[in-house]
Amino acid sequence: MTISEIIFLLDATPLSQTVQTDHKIETVCGSDMMSDVLAFIKKNALLLTGLNNLQVIRTAEMLDIVCLVFVRGKRPQEEMLKKADELGITVLSTDYTMFDACGILYHAGLRGGSRHDA
Repeated sequence: MTISEIIFLLDATPLSQTVQTDHKIETVCGSDMMSDVLAFIKKNALLLTGLNNLQVIRTAEMLDIVCLVFVRGKRPQEEMLKKADELGITVLSTDYTMFDACGILYHAGLRGGSRHDA
């Protein structure tokens, strides 16, 4: 699934200076606990989160996450957006809750990685 399709499905607002709409997303992780993200995230992943601090960007950088979606209409600070742009991470915001956003993406065929896939 492409970032463009995710924007459509989640009625998301792009917040990045450059949005990589054709980038292929293979898995999704939804969490506000970055320790869980570190344990379960996979390559070419999208992270859904309500956590709105620089730790999210640092975690995304460490794991090569290509797209962040902030749920519940949250908008990261300008410092976070600037850092994400420097790293080539696409940042989006959706008004959906994390539960609903995960369900929409799951229904559309996108899956999360499991601990056993590592």
